[in-house]
Amino acid sequence: MMMNSVEVISFMIVAICGLGAFISNHKHLLNVLLGLEFVMLSIFGMVGVNMSGVGLEVVFVMFFLVMTACEGALGLSLLVSVVRSHGNDYFSSFGILMC
Repeated sequence: MMMNSVEVISFMIVAICGLGAFISNHKHLLNVLLGLEFVMLSIFGMVGVNMSGVGLEVVFVMFFLVMTACEGALGLSLLVSVVRSHGNDYFSSFGILMC
């Protein structure tokens, strides 16, 4: 079963909004991580709808969900280590040479 044009357009709008949040200049690392999770959510929706006609859709969707959870855990551990070492998550408080 193929996705219709309304679903394609809605997932593309969600992905573009997530990329805009990820790329734009934010003061906080948490905002960037939330933008990245928003992109992953839109890709998860696209994979889930595209794989609905395939017999093994659960395997692919669960694999992608596991990878997304690992990416989120890695981002949160990075955020915790930055907050512990620098006291906040402002990008201006740490430079590339200090990391």
